[in-house]
Amino acid sequence: MIKRLGPLWLGIVVIALLMGANLLWHASPRDLGAGDRLLTSQVLPLWRDGDLIVLVRHEERCDRSTHPCLGPDEGLTVNGSQHAEHLGNAFKTLGMDNSDSLASPAIRTAQTLRFMFGKNELTAGQQAVCGAAMSEELLRHKTPGRNLVFVTHSGCIADFEATQGYPHATFPEYGSALFVQVLPNGTLKTLGLVNNPDWPAALKHL
Repeated sequence: MIKRLGPLWLGIVVIALLMGANLLWHASPRDLGAGDRLLTSQVLPLWRDGDLIVLVRHEERCDRSTHPCLGPDEGLTVNGSQHAEHLGNAFKTLGMDNSDSLASPAIRTAQTLRFMFGKNELTAGQQAVCGAAMSEELLRHKTPGRNLVFVTHSGCIADFEATQGYPHATFPEYGSALFVQVLPNGTLKTLGLVNNPDWPAALKHL
């Protein structure tokens, strides 16, 4: 009986290992928009203390959509501008008195920031804050004791997630918000993300 069960158990173990490896391979930051996770996570107290950086992907870009354009092809669609406004309202519900906002210099990121908060604060230079040194760049733009909401690009967010242990995370959606804690030693810790459509349900738990 034991000899007969041997191959069966071996097969079960192999399948379990493959399933576990698949889950780890596709691991993504925690979805804070599900249920009451935004309330039960560390996000709210850290937000009140000004200890967070939030990476927001710009809203729907015109040159990759069939929706009506707001302006230039490299900018947002009309639909994207409306979603950006809703996203800004979600952050205003959290409270922006203790927070700063900034965007990469591209038209679509600048427009997203403007429709979110009515601001035009852009990083200096023509290049987006991206790549392996992104963490250091973000910390240079953050004021101690104040949150930083940074509007950026999907590729930059993916680069950052890779440095945080999520090299194969689900690609960031338009308007997604990745919440990152600045630890006392100056390192960064990813807490999770909220996709734009999930904000209304998440905020109802606050």
